[in-house]
Amino acid sequence: MIGATGLVGDYLLRQLLLDDRFTSIKVFTRRPTGYQNPKLQEHLVDFQQPQQWSELLTGDVLFSTLGTTLKQAGSQAAQYEIDYTYQYRAAQAAAEHGVEALVLVSSAGADAHSMIFYSRMKGELERDVKKLPFRRIRVLQPGMLAGARKEPRTGERIGLALGSLLGQVPVLRQYRPIHGRTVAQAMINAALDDTPGVQTITLEDVFIRAEE
Repeated sequence: MIGATGLVGDYLLRQLLLDDRFTSIKVFTRRPTGYQNPKLQEHLVDFQQPQQWSELLTGDVLFSTLGTTLKQAGSQAAQYEIDYTYQYRAAQAAAEHGVEALVLVSSAGADAHSMIFYSRMKGELERDVKKLPFRRIRVLQPGMLAGARKEPRTGERIGLALGSLLGQVPVLRQYRPIHGRTVAQAMINAALDDTPGVQTITLEDVFIRAEE
């Protein structure tokens, strides 16, 4: 997996370490996860130098949860490199090395033709990874994420509060915030679905997939 130190990635890694169905977990990360476990293989990598580690991208499924914010990245170009380029290169290498499945966290509203930079970036990534020769691809498009972040985001806290209020309106319930732990469980369940092909799981369906 890549993106193990982010909100969803951290919950996902913790759940994978406790799940006996996953016997070996390779994590490719820019900084240590802080976890110790016999089945965890942690690789500290430079995502700008994929040729140094891409041959290690072998296994059954690639979980991809890497991402950042515009504020943290410093520019749209830097954010695009992390959210699109790093993830696409990892997916491409995994497909080339025989990994059968890709489970990617994207975002609600992802659209390669959007006028909004973030939505367009996510849409372009979805479009391009879906062309890679994986046996099965699962793309999750959750709404606003909730959970314990290592780096507080004031704007996001306000959005979560508003989202919680909107979630009380029946027709807007699918847009309610979703906990990172729920997204992580949905990713695991999606990975274990052996049906070939591409599935896009969005909004309310992410909640449903987590409960399967």
